[in-house]
Amino acid sequence: MKIKYITTGLLSLTLALTGCEKDFLTVVPETALSSATFFTKDADFQQAVNGAYVPLRPMYNEWAWILGEMHSDNTYYARNVLFGAVDNTQNVADFAIPKSNGVTPNNPVLQLYRLNFQIIARTNEILTRIDNVTFANADVKNNVKGQAHFLRAFAYFQLVRHFGKVPMHLTPVTGREDAASPLVSIDEGYAQVIKDATEAAKLLPKKAAQEAGRATSGAAKTLLADVYMIQKKWAEAEAQLRDVVTNDTYRLMPDYNDAFSFTSANKNNAESVFEVQYLEGAAGFNGNHIYRFVPTPITAAELAPITGTSNPQPLSGENNNIPTPDMIAAYEPGDKRLDVSIGYVTLSQSLRDNKRYPYIKKYARPHAQHNNTGQNWPVYRYAEVLLLLAEALNEQGKTGEAVPLLNQIRTRAGLAATTATTQTALREAIFRERRVELAFENKRWFDIVRTGRVNEIIVPYGNRIKANPQAYYFPAGAVPPPNAFTNLDVYYPLPAVESDLTPHF
Repeated sequence: MKIKYITTGLLSLTLALTGCEKDFLTVVPETALSSATFFTKDADFQQAVNGAYVPLRPMYNEWAWILGEMHSDNTYYARNVLFGAVDNTQNVADFAIPKSNGVTPNNPVLQLYRLNFQIIARTNEILTRIDNVTFANADVKNNVKGQAHFLRAFAYFQLVRHFGKVPMHLTPVTGREDAASPLVSIDEGYAQVIKDATEAAKLLPKKAAQEAGRATSGAAKTLLADVYMIQKKWAEAEAQLRDVVTNDTYRLMPDYNDAFSFTSANKNNAESVFEVQYLEGAAGFNGNHIYRFVPTPITAAELAPITGTSNPQPLSGENNNIPTPDMIAAYEPGDKRLDVSIGYVTLSQSLRDNKRYPYIKKYARPHAQHNNTGQNWPVYRYAEVLLLLAEALNEQGKTGEAVPLLNQIRTRAGLAATTATTQTALREAIFRERRVELAFENKRWFDIVRTGRVNEIIVPYGNRIKANPQAYYFPAGAVPPPNAFTNLDVYYPLPAVESDLTPHF
């Protein structure tokens, strides 16, 4: 089914302040577009839910990989001493995010926070008003409601696992006086995610019956399981994941390379549970992932084999999201995923003695025009469903049931079956497998946090970088800043700019 890419246009109204005094002097202008006049028919709500997906594109194109992947031992930045200061991304990669009184001026933190609240604002408008309108088709209404519940659950999931305590808004904000909301506890935040995701799972159709690219019941159940895994509610996670495996139509793509979309093909394939939609071209729905983290300075000739464009152009600036030596070493000999995930390029203009750099190859899909890509970003894949189910089973002592699930992933990768037979050994095997299977999909930092391994993994990783910066892409004489690896908090500070608007931070 053809995917629809809808602009936000009319959806900006969902963020407007629509009312003040509720008395007989309050008049809703009938000739001006507002929340009160827009939501009158089925098509309005369909357009509104389209708009609720929109913040996902900049979130995953520009910010999520900084906070979920560079903030781990999977990727790092390669210092370009000619480029000047780029403290925002370096501070994230260096575990040196500045904070004071629980807030930070870091821009990636601010942008991810705001984009998630854009989703929440838009879905709150839908969920508050939809039951006041009669739809011609009840299934269509349930589908729209289910998508809104899923997107709100997903946004709060992102906020809670990034920030811990966050404001909770479940109804539209109508004025400055109710814009500031107290912070809720982590448990309260996840409880709301579970409530919304449970409702979404009931209302949404399965993938086979849903328009491609939209949230499905399988996506909602996977999100639920993700929360339960963080809470160590293994039986609850198992129930959701078994339902996805048994009753949905997902399957592993035979070739790992085909698990990921190309710029105009293979999107929302059989392995895709949920992915962020991009469209190459001039319509404004495109991404440019690879250009944000391809190693630089790179000449047009060096870039051309990576992107395949007809008009390659040189790039300069800072190198971000560069696979670390630690990440590369995590692949076992013969693992087919290595060549799919990581490529190499020699940069003639690099100031390093070793001018050969790794880059994230799984997002380097051929496309037509420079800096304009259309491949989707994988948020949940069936491979992760299998690995989560294996972990949930193993944590309940069902190690024998978990092993075949792990081996499905290893077999596709061209590897022998796991030798792990005990619960402890299999726990470690699954943790290692997630790293290479889900590499560069913004999972690593959250895996480290939920398994309680921040000090175990990040402290020695930081020590390796400080002891040998040249091995981590610094040119001779350049070193990490003095404050590198001094902030190992499991949650990001809240955005300082937002603290000006609320007394609750």
